[in-house]
This record gives sequence, structure tokens and C-alpha cells, in this order.
Amino acid sequence: MVGEKNDSDDVELTKEGFFKFKNMELPRNVVVGKGALEKTGKICNKLELKKDALIVCDPTTRKVAGEDVADVLSGENYEVRIQEIEEADQETIDEVSEIIGKETGFLLGIGGGKPIDVAKYSSHLSGIPFLSIPTACSHDGIASGRASIERNGNKISVDAHTPLAMIADTGIISRAPDRLLSAGCGDIIANATAVLDWKLAKRLRNEEFSHYAANLSEMTSDLLIRNVENIKPGLEESAWQVVKALVSSSVAMSIAGSSRPASGSEHKFSHALDEIADEPALHGEQCGVGTIIMMYLHGGDWKKIKSALQNVGAPTTARGLELSEEEVIEALVRAPKIRPGRYTILGDSKMNRDAARESAKETGVI
Repeated sequence: MVGEKNDSDDVELTKEGFFKFKNMELPRNVVVGKGALEKTGKICNKLELKKDALIVCDPTTRKVAGEDVADVLSGENYEVRIQEIEEADQETIDEVSEIIGKETGFLLGIGGGKPIDVAKYSSHLSGIPFLSIPTACSHDGIASGRASIERNGNKISVDAHTPLAMIADTGIISRAPDRLLSAGCGDIIANATAVLDWKLAKRLRNEEFSHYAANLSEMTSDLLIRNVENIKPGLEESAWQVVKALVSSSVAMSIAGSSRPASGSEHKFSHALDEIADEPALHGEQCGVGTIIMMYLHGGDWKKIKSALQNVGAPTTARGLELSEEEVIEALVRAPKIRPGRYTILGDSKMNRDAARESAKETGVI
């Protein structure tokens, strides 16, 4: 039928009788392994990038990898500038955008969340390529086309450039603090409830749905959960496994054209905590705890989620997040109003405080 959607794909038959295809932006090169940083110059040459590069990093990641990348690029005759940042907020974005200039050929984001978010969003605004060089695997933003930016005191998710290439040196990543690895696992495990929420929105709201993206996201979460006993801090093989999972999660979002495959009610809970808490925990840690509660609300195996998080050393309680029980309850109450257009198991309206307390207590989060 004309105008009918094919639920097995992202293809739509238009009135003109042609199939309409979604444009998916994916990384052209993904390089993962020990010593991968040394290949940065060769990769940039292969991508035929202009010879003027701007590195975005923070003071710590400049020492960890930024200076080394600059040296590698200089050895391939690139003009390299380094810009240190402290925050991923609109003010920083404006400063970096001014620095870019007409001669800048591409940006490199080197670090964890903030430098990569700033680089990917600034490159998006300037219309130039962006390369992602993570120094830790704490979240799936390392290869996604979304950026988390603080604006007017609130964290928001915005469209940004998917990296033209991602270079993940597992030798460097394996030396990152243990907490960052477990947070990355929490962000991947969260795909389990994100997909359940997406399926629910498809059934109740007829929301656009991609089976390919959902299946990839579920598979990524399931594989990690089944192999959590092999994820150990300080091991390059563990860094390798988690980076690959984070990239798969990012690809699922690119296929879907949104963050739906990897962001649902558990992310709403995390964003609510960011608003409430004076000192929020890491994004992946909060999403992991949120996944326990949301899986309980879905009627799923929340104990398996909790066990997986415990196996990778991620927090599973309010105390583990270094937050109060009241902050967790308030976040559950407030979460439905975070990104209201995204339907999840939390529904549209404010969650009853007693129900919030009960679900957190029943799962042992409080």
C-alpha cells in the first residue's frame, strides 16, 4: 500500500512509488588496538584531510595522549594546534568555534566525554570532519553522532558529527581508572531496557522502529552481560571488548537515526540525577543503577542486570553512587518529565513517590 511502512526495515514507500531510504552516518575507519595512536597520521593521510588540525583535550588527556598525537601528526607534516578545555558547555563550544577558523581542516577530540563532545559538536557547527580518540571507555559517545552539552545550567543531547574515524589505543585505555571501565559497561548494559522502552513506544505510540538497530543494541548488551566475568580492570583484552561494544552501540544509534537503541527510561533517571544531585556519579554508573529499576518495572530479570554490574565493579545502590536514598526517589519521580517526547515504561506523568520508593527498595537500590 502507498504510504505503508515496512516494520522490518527503515524503508518507506512514498506516494510516488519510490522507496525512501534513511541516510546513516557511520565512521569510515575504526582502529582499535595497542599502539593505535601511532597510526593517527597515516589514517589522516588516507582520509585525505587538510593539513591543519585542531586537537581538543583537557589538561589530563593532553598529557596522556594529546601531546603524542600532536607529535605524530607533526611528523606527517600537519600543522597542529592544541586547545585545552575544562567543561562541555555552550561557552566552551563558542570559544572553540572561534578558534577553528577557515584554515582548520579537522578536529580531534582526545579524552573521555567532555573533549570528545566539544570536538564533535564544534565540528558539526563548523562543517568540518572530526576524529575521536578516546583515552577511556566510559560511555558510548566515543563513536556516536550525539553530544552531551551543558546549556543554561542543564545538560542536553544535541545532534553532532559522527566521527570520520575513531582511534582507540587499548594500551592507553587499559590504564585509565577502573571506575571508567565499569561505567562504560553500565552504559552498554543499559541498552537492555532502552530497547524494551523503544518496543513499548512502538506498540503503544506507533513510534518509528528499526529492527536492525534494536537487534544490534540488544546483542551488544547481551554479549557483554554473558562475558562480564572476563572484564577485568587493567587488561587490554577487557578494554578491547568494551570499546567494541561501545562502537556497536554507537552504530545502532546511527542506523536508527536517533539515540533510541541506547537511551530510554534508565537515561531519563540518570539525567534527573544530574539535575538533582550536587555531585552526580558518572553517567554510565547512574544508567546502570537505573537499568536495574527499569528492568524491574518492565517485569524482566533485574537480578541478572544487577549481578552483571556487580561483576564489573559498577555500583548497584544509592550508596554505591554516593547519593542519598531521597535523591534516587526524587530522580524516579522527576524522570518521566525528562525529554517528555520519548515514551518509556515510566509513561507520561509523574511517578507516584510511594511507587518510586517501592521499586527502588524492592531491587535493593535503597
